[in-house]
Parts: sequence; C-alpha cells; structure tokens
Amino acid sequence: MSFSGAISISSYPTVLVVAPLLLLASIYAFLLSPEVPTDFIRLQHCANTTEIAPKDELQVALEGVSMDNRNLIIAILNKAYVKENGMLDLFLQSFQEEDTKFLIKHILFVAVDERAFNRCRTLELHCYKLTTDGVDFSKEVFYMSDKFNDMMWRRTLFLGDVLKRGYNFIFTDMDVIWLRNPFSKLNNDGEDLQMSCDFYNEYGDPFDNPQSNTGFYYVSANNRTIALFDKWYALRNNSTGMKDQDVLQKMKKDGVFMKLGLKVRYLETTYFSGFCEMSLNFSKVITVHSNCCVSVGAKIIDLTKVIKARKMIKGNKTLEATWPPKTGVCLHDTTIKY
Repeated sequence: MSFSGAISISSYPTVLVVAPLLLLASIYAFLLSPEVPTDFIRLQHCANTTEIAPKDELQVALEGVSMDNRNLIIAILNKAYVKENGMLDLFLQSFQEEDTKFLIKHILFVAVDERAFNRCRTLELHCYKLTTDGVDFSKEVFYMSDKFNDMMWRRTLFLGDVLKRGYNFIFTDMDVIWLRNPFSKLNNDGEDLQMSCDFYNEYGDPFDNPQSNTGFYYVSANNRTIALFDKWYALRNNSTGMKDQDVLQKMKKDGVFMKLGLKVRYLETTYFSGFCEMSLNFSKVITVHSNCCVSVGAKIIDLTKVIKARKMIKGNKTLEATWPPKTGVCLHDTTIKY
C-alpha cells in the first residue's frame, strides 16, 4: 500500500543534498539584496577579523615589573653609573634589607645607552632601553650642562608616557639610597604627586614648598598628572637656562597646579632626607639623597658611608642611630646622637 503524500526511502539521499544547497542559496541571495544594509555585512566581517594589537616593548616591560596595584619604581641608567663599584652597585646595595629586598623586582631600570643596557641585563634586572636620536648620554652628565638638561627633558617625556599607560610610579635618581620601604610612609589621601624637597623644616608646610626636588617623587596616574607632564614637557623650549625642576617650580608659582586641580604633598626631610638638609633622627630615615653634591665620585664616597653606618647599627643593636661623621666630600658634619 502506498500514499501519494509519502516520500520513499530511496529519495532520502537526494533530499539531504538538495536541502542544504537551497538554504545556502537563500542566504546568499539575501546578502546580495540591495535592501540589506552594507553596515550589516561590514559588521559581520569585522566580528570575524578583529585582532588584538601587539604590545610594544615598554608595555611588556611595565607589565612585567609592576605590582598588583600598578605601582612600580623607575630609575635612569647611563654609562657613568654602571662602572664596577659605581653608582648602580651602590644603589643595589641599599636593597639588601628585609623590607627593601623585594622591591628590586619592581624597579624598571631605564638605560639611555648601550653599555648601561648591557650591564643591566648582565645583572638580570628589569631593563628597558630608551633611545634619543642625536643625543649621547653615555658619559657622565654634569649638573646643568646642556646634556644634563636634554636628559632631564627626555626623562620627563618618558615618564609622561608611563602615566598615560595607567601606571603609578616612584621615580628615583640613582644617587638616592633606600634604607627602608618608602611605600609605607607615602600618604594615600588623594594626593596626585608626593615630592621630595631639598629643605623642609624652614617652610614646614606639606602642601607648599618652593624647594621641591625631582630626584625622588611618587605620582599617581590620572588625567590631572598626565596633563601636568604634558604641559611640563611643552615648556622645554621656552625655558633656556632652567632645568626641568626649575620649570616645574615655576609652573606651581604661576598657578598651573591649581588650575589642574592637583593635590601635591612635599615629603618631610625627617624621613626623606638628603645632604642639603639632614634628618635630625637617623633611625627614622627612609631614603638619603646626595643632593647639594655635584660629581658622581663625591656622591659615591659619602653614600657609601651612609650604607656602612646602617650596617653597623644593624649588626650591633646597642649602638645609637647616628649619621656618619663628615670625612667625605658633601656629607654634613654632626656629632649629635638622636
């Protein structure tokens, strides 16, 4: 018995082949129809071909060195600093204590010449090579020389780029010795910028100090600080005879900080000390900056004495925390124990 509406078993293969072809033909005809928006076709194409842009070397370096909260430490290296028993070796010695040793893995050493970069790699540090066309930073750069100012402005441009990538950082000069972890003393009360200063006690105001020093500071990444670094760098060609630090101080005086809505705190020399104004309590000192001191050789002599003083105190708990006596070049004399 057969029914006119039934399909015989033998016709199944034909149906299985024809049906998909008819479906594909319908879809193709729909896409070619002039009534179908071209944006729809483009959207489908983009959805299938979107690719993630490759990360550049700086982004890879920042991701590899930053903490979970996107904090990191940045230091600039050149040939003059990487000599054996030189400034780099001394700087690294200051990260041998329990509360500072872990910070080494969060420091990005930015090398401005090939020798500095190679030395950095040999020591298995986190290294990034910063190049500047037509400028040679491989030799010792003396304070306020043309090359000194060129290097400072190139540094400002680079640091602004780091902020634009959403990273907060402590910038530290190589002539800053870290005796303790500074992050524990930095405020977290909405400050955009926390900056060291040559002199603090004379002014005593944490929010107003004309003696700021760009050798050590912490900056939070946000629209205000990005705008600050952009404006700061833009003034480089209109600031003949001024270093970047002087330009920043002038910007503050001219009201730029206020216009940007910046909250800036200046760090007390009690904790963030230096040769210009030494802390009255060596046991509280977190960092020591060899400011008010000119050559690398002089800085090394006196900063070495600071490290030795710390080691001596650590090795003998009965000793009082005192500054080393002045037998070097720049270190101030003091015979008072605190």
